[in-house]
Amino acid sequence: MDMLVKLYDLPQILPEDLVQTETRGIVIRRAMAPEKHLVVRWVRETFGHTWGNETDIAFGNQPISCFIAVDNKQIVGFACYEVTARNFFGPTGVAESHRGLGLGKILFLRALHALRELGYAYAIIGGVGPAGFYTKIAGAIEIPDSTPGIYKGLLKENG
Repeated sequence: MDMLVKLYDLPQILPEDLVQTETRGIVIRRAMAPEKHLVVRWVRETFGHTWGNETDIAFGNQPISCFIAVDNKQIVGFACYEVTARNFFGPTGVAESHRGLGLGKILFLRALHALRELGYAYAIIGGVGPAGFYTKIAGAIEIPDSTPGIYKGLLKENG
């Protein structure tokens, strides 16, 4: 299913969230063009070709529509927006070793704030997995009859 988020009523990224990650030495920032091969490869190896392909598209946008979490010069999380469709959030993911640290929340909010800065009032989260997470963090609501949405007829390996 897809979900809808009001961008004009977003929570701020709280200083304590940032301090928690910075204290651990984790930096969350926009990806840069010279890192494209590293970011796309990490996403493909960690989350599969489909998300890797979408992340690749993020590097064609200006500014690049992908935020990354970096720990000790290693990518540990990412969040993209405006890759499969305009005004869409996703894909996003955090390495298993770094889950539970609040990185997903910060990456999600950074991307939503970037969408708001582009002038959107609402954002769509396409093909949602953890719906409860998006509702808790940003008040996302389900879009009725949105499955399979724009992904209808998507080609996949082996059928």
